Amino acid sequence: MHSFDEEQKIFIYTGPDGSGRKTLARMVATVYDMETVLSYTTRSPRHYETDGKDYHFVSEETFQKMKQNREFIESVDIDGFQYGIREQEIKNAFKHHRLLYLALNPEGADKLKQMFGEKVIRIFVYADRDTVIQRQKERQDSDSDITRHMNHYDETMSYKTKCEHTFENYDLPQVSYQISELVESYLDRDYIESDY
Repeated sequence: MHSFDEEQKIFIYTGPDGSGRKTLARMVATVYDMETVLSYTTRSPRHYETDGKDYHFVSEETFQKMKQNREFIESVDIDGFQYGIREQEIKNAFKHHRLLYLALNPEGADKLKQMFGEKVIRIFVYADRDTVIQRQKERQDSDSDITRHMNHYDETMSYKTKCEHTFENYDLPQVSYQISELVESYLDRDYIESDY
């Protein structure tokens, strides 16, 4: 298992589908030298998703092979689809960056928190039920996908109280700024003042 250096941290964005957590994560990452680690999944890409940018989309067979080889630091099954984070990719990302961010469902966020403790900071991003449905419609999710996501809405929202920080995403630039300030508070920047 990865052992952390003093300054290394993982920020995990979690919350209901359609809350804007991935968009916020990317916006905040541009302010800091933050690298992301993508999940592997057996589900098909949605029309707006790109392999290698949103997820690593793999076959069930490939996923199971990776799982047998113990490549995943954590993996979960959601609605019959597999999701997993590859340990080697976390190690590789930490070679060049001290801050990583991941967008995960509560199960994945919980597992990483249990494994890495205070090195993992969970940021719960949410919006009300009508707003997330509207956002999913705007990005042209299928009705069956929206129904599937909304079946998890209440359960996902119940994870809010377990996370270190919570943001209602009502205004992207504003919330992005608030999260950037939060990240800043975790960076122990000791400026040495010298008197000449």
